[in-house]
Amino acid sequence: MLTKYIESVKISGNIPRGSYLGGIPAIEWLSRHKELALGSAVTFFVGENGAGKSTLLEAIALAAGFNAEGGSRNFSFSTRDTHSELYKYITLSRGFIRPKDGFFLRAESLYNSATYIDELDEIPSASPPIAPLYGGSLHRESHGESFLATIQNRFFGNGLYILDEPEAALSPARQLTLMGIIGGLVRDNSQFIIATHSPILMAFPNAEILLFSDSGISPIGYRQTEHYQITKQFLDDPQRMLNMIFGGENNAEV
Repeated sequence: MLTKYIESVKISGNIPRGSYLGGIPAIEWLSRHKELALGSAVTFFVGENGAGKSTLLEAIALAAGFNAEGGSRNFSFSTRDTHSELYKYITLSRGFIRPKDGFFLRAESLYNSATYIDELDEIPSASPPIAPLYGGSLHRESHGESFLATIQNRFFGNGLYILDEPEAALSPARQLTLMGIIGGLVRDNSQFIIATHSPILMAFPNAEILLFSDSGISPIGYRQTEHYQITKQFLDDPQRMLNMIFGGENNAEV
């Protein structure tokens, strides 16, 4: 059964004239087309840096009730107000079933989330400690280990999970581990929306890949992505690629 807690994203308000958001092709495209359908339990936002994928992902997370710096809907900390106002101008079309769990996980702000969890557990209260839900204090782990531990221990299933560039914290082997975890959670009625540059993660079976480009937002096949093509070209003949980069000055064989 295909579970989609968010079926589409719509522009529901007028983005102020002169806002930098209007200069992002993907956001301008969404303003004209009014709606972006999400057709799979796993949707990847891909594209060059600055294409708008993380901006839209963040807006979706905020519109869904998550904290701007990540965490569950119960997280309310803020270390720096850097999120865009796009969430004010979008509406999420939701499915009939509501998620029982959810999490917004950002590689760049996981440290802040880990600190927030530890600080909550230091407050004397009758509430049970939170850190054990994550396998213990995340600050005791490396960045990659804490990232994966959060997903392994805190993602309970039947949930909406929004991930921003998870590969930034994970080795290729751990990316494969993450793919397996995502597969299990999808079978447990979960939906994922993921912004990524990883050609490993993009290979997830039956995932929808949406390309953010100067032309807007459009579906694209896995092997048609630049991420796949460049990675394959490099691995097929790294010497040729290095010669192209260094203008033939690289004489060392790889």
